[in-house]
Amino acid sequence: MASQQQQPGGPMSQPGLQQATSLQQQQQQLSQQQDFDPVHRFKMLIPQLKESLQNLMKIASLNLAHNTSIDNGIKSSDTSVQRFDKSLEEFYALCDQLELCLRLAYECLSQSIDSAKHSPNLVPTATKPDTVQTESMSYAQYLGMIKSQISCAKDIHNALLECSKKIAGKGQPQGIM
Repeated sequence: MASQQQQPGGPMSQPGLQQATSLQQQQQQLSQQQDFDPVHRFKMLIPQLKESLQNLMKIASLNLAHNTSIDNGIKSSDTSVQRFDKSLEEFYALCDQLELCLRLAYECLSQSIDSAKHSPNLVPTATKPDTVQTESMSYAQYLGMIKSQISCAKDIHNALLECSKKIAGKGQPQGIM
């Protein structure tokens, strides 16, 4: 009988371990995705910025009170006070991070808008016929759009080549006399 009892870590606990590992992996992926999301990162930094600003104001008021008492001759300058410049630097670092998050979010939005403007409709695929939407374009329409984009890219390429030739032509020395 004793040999038939389940031991911890035996075959019965294996599915539970796999589910726990799978859940941990999903949570890690979600947290990694949120770390790259500039809006989520911005929301996470706001409380830190508030705390940093409170700390900065507290240190500033303590330093001001300390300097006032030194100026009035009440205290000597022997006592140590917290450094204002370090807390100010911390505050500015958080402001810089917030600015980067906002710029990145703006760039993502701009790319999304441009993408929707230049390719507004989906093309139905043969692999997923059930996901065809009513506003999707036909393959012929899609080819026409792609041909116009290729034509535009060629025009830009030719214009850049022409400009580079003009610039290169101006840089060459005229005949030596």
